[in-house]
Amino acid sequence: MLRIWLVGVLLGFVLSAAPLYAAPPSPGDDDPHVLVLGRISDDPKSHYAQLKPLLDYVVAHMADVGITSGRILMARDARQMSSYLRRSRVDWVTETSGTGMELQRRSGAQPLLLTERGGASIYHSILFTRADSGITSLVDLRGKSVALQGVGSTSAYLMPASTLLGAGLPMEILLSPQDRPDKTSVGYVFARSELNIAAWVDKGMVDAGALSNLDWADPRRMPEAFRKNMRVLAQTGDYPRALEMVRPGLDSAVRDRLRQVLLDAAQDPQAATAMKRFFGTTRFLRLDAPALQALERVREASARVREQIE
Repeated sequence: MLRIWLVGVLLGFVLSAAPLYAAPPSPGDDDPHVLVLGRISDDPKSHYAQLKPLLDYVVAHMADVGITSGRILMARDARQMSSYLRRSRVDWVTETSGTGMELQRRSGAQPLLLTERGGASIYHSILFTRADSGITSLVDLRGKSVALQGVGSTSAYLMPASTLLGAGLPMEILLSPQDRPDKTSVGYVFARSELNIAAWVDKGMVDAGALSNLDWADPRRMPEAFRKNMRVLAQTGDYPRALEMVRPGLDSAVRDRLRQVLLDAAQDPQAATAMKRFFGTTRFLRLDAPALQALERVREASARVREQIE
């Protein structure tokens, strides 16, 4: 009886959770009337709630190009999402610029629009240390440690790591904040959150850290009590904060209509709530020449990090 009860409980959990998690695609899922929005996620339930309102809004404005419904498909990582894009299982992906360039390399996905979040469409990375650390330049980081967020972060991993490598500083991963690199390298450790990065530097657990300029100015991620004791060592150039990407081979009429619906959404009061839920998006912007040049720098940074670290 206990075994039957447990099976029933587990089955009920799966059924209740199923609408929040996209099932793996099957050969019959490539319906041209369905627009599939993808996201790399470690929290599918939360991300589904953020993605669904805007997907519904977009689908409602695409009947003239044959789109009648929408679907969300989550992936564990860039490798899995690239597979979905190559196999036409996902049509549209929203991602950071670093991950977007990786998806382009792996699958041929193309940038469609810039995504402005919280009023910012571009940002840059800041490398910093405690003001009393005795570290005054990047070269002083040889034999020292730096806290980064995680491999999926453009601003707190990809761009600062590329900057260090570009300065001639080899990098090696550390087991923990207490671990130390050799004297010729910069050791890096993943702190997972922006606040952890700030706190680890403030407490002297690591010698330096990296954040975006937006997180640097946000007291929830860099408390003023921490920031007043910090010294900025270097800043990267600006690059796009986020991108909307489309799969290679997406029907041109669908692609162009999707672009236009997203561009117009900021002026439509009916889209306001969906836009806010969509990771705090304030508007979508066309990719102009400066943005494309910045994406090329992100692509080069990704190649450097991939070849020299990963």
